[in-house]
Amino acid sequence: MTGSRRAAEAAATVEGVRRELARRGSNILREALGDAGGAAAWRHYPDGDAYDAHSHAQYFFHRHASDAPDEAGHFHLFLRAEGMPAGTMPLLLPEAAIANLPTPPQAAPFKRGTRDEVCHLVAIAITAAGEPVRLFTTNRWVTGETWYRAEDVIRTLDRFSLDAAEPAGLLNRWLVALVRLYQPEIAMLLRRRDEAVMDPRRRRRRVEVFEDPKLEVTSSLGIDLDQRLTAVARLAVERPVRQPALPPRLPPMAEGWGS
Repeated sequence: MTGSRRAAEAAATVEGVRRELARRGSNILREALGDAGGAAAWRHYPDGDAYDAHSHAQYFFHRHASDAPDEAGHFHLFLRAEGMPAGTMPLLLPEAAIANLPTPPQAAPFKRGTRDEVCHLVAIAITAAGEPVRLFTTNRWVTGETWYRAEDVIRTLDRFSLDAAEPAGLLNRWLVALVRLYQPEIAMLLRRRDEAVMDPRRRRRRVEVFEDPKLEVTSSLGIDLDQRLTAVARLAVERPVRQPALPPRLPPMAEGWGS
C-alpha cells in the first residue's frame, strides 16, 4: 500500500471514530479509562493492558504526576516478539542485554503471550479532551523493552494491528489509524532515538546509556491532528488524475516525402 493511500484510509478511520465518539458524547480519554472516571498516576488502563493474540500488538494508557500541563497522559504501544518479522534480532551490545536491569522500569507492559521480549514502538500523549498532541520514544529503562534497531522497528509498524484485541472498541481503531497516519514521523523519531543513545559523548559516561536516568525521552514531536487530516484531504483533491499517454502525432502525409 502506498503512503498516500495508507494516510487516506487512516484519516477516514479517524474521522469515523470522531463522529461515533461525538454521537456517544465521549472522547478518546474516556474510552481509555472506561468506568474508572479519573486516571490514577502510573496505573495501566485497561487493567492488564490491551493485547491482540493474533498480531501480538499491545498497549496501555497511563499518566505521570509530572506530566506536562496540557497532557492528560499517554499511550505506550508495543509489539511482542511473537509478532516481529522472522529473523529480527535485538541489538547485540553488552549494555543492551535485557537481563538484570539495575533500574526498575517505569512503564513496563504486562507480560502477554509466551515470550518476554517486547518492542516499544511509540508513545502518544493526549489532552484531557482526548486529542493527540505529541509522539515520543523512550529509553530502554523506561519500559524495560528489548532494544531493536530503529530500522527493524520501522519494519514492524505495519504489523501493529488490534483487530482481535480485548477490550475491542473505537480506541483500538483510533490507535492503529494514528500509527498509519503518522508512520513517517514515527520512523523519524525511531531513527532519532537511535542517534540519541548512540551519541559517542553519552556512551563515554560512566552510566550505561540504556539505564541513564537523565535520558528518559529519546525523541519527541508535537502533532496537530486537525492539521494532518486537512492536509490529507487536500492532497486527495489536488492529486491530478493521470491521463493515458496519447500516441505521437503523425506528420501530414505531404511532409518528408519529397516532390
